[in-house]
Amino acid sequence: MDGPVARLVAARGTSFPWPGLDVRTADGTLPKAAVYDFNWLGTGGTVLLAVGVLTVLILRARPGRALRAYGEACVQIRWAAPSIGCVLALSYVMNLSGMAVSLGAWLAGTGGAFALLSGFLGWFGVALTGSDTSSNALFGAMQVAAAHRVGMDGLLAAATNSTGGVQGKAEAMQNLAIASGAVGLTGREGEILRKVIGWSLCVLAALCLVAWARTTPLLDWMVVGR
Repeated sequence: MDGPVARLVAARGTSFPWPGLDVRTADGTLPKAAVYDFNWLGTGGTVLLAVGVLTVLILRARPGRALRAYGEACVQIRWAAPSIGCVLALSYVMNLSGMAVSLGAWLAGTGGAFALLSGFLGWFGVALTGSDTSSNALFGAMQVAAAHRVGMDGLLAAATNSTGGVQGKAEAMQNLAIASGAVGLTGREGEILRKVIGWSLCVLAALCLVAWARTTPLLDWMVVGR
């Protein structure tokens, strides 16, 4: 979109090379990933903060009570937030250093079976980090690199990574901790995990089979661009 609101939001941002980071591409230029886009007005966090302030005004809540609720929310995510930040940092290191491409080349050794593993990698990434965004950043480039080497559509690999990641939401420790704390079931995360992991793995298995079928004449017509 390129409307007046979008232009206003973009105008409030700024970009700058990350301090202390000296990374160059093969032709000597600065990679886009090394430039930080500080678009504070258009980020999800700013929008959520504005929504929270409006909610306080609409509900006519006392400032002290609103601040306590905000503090409690920060306590609930005190471990999830730095964990996701560290995983995103690791993804930048892996992508800029070539580790993701190297791992993708190694995974390409599985040949046609890679289509069966693609969804599981996305599932594992979200189960580990709690975030589909983090999983995509961590494994996305690796998946596409491996897909190109085995003759699999890169778009299909990226989509399978993201879709498989959604199934891993139920097993992510951060999500379990936040959800159990929100409904008063703190300490029963293991019990919740045992109840949902079976269903998650069943759906994941079905997804992996569909992804594999899309690399065969059976369902290859479903891939855009084929």
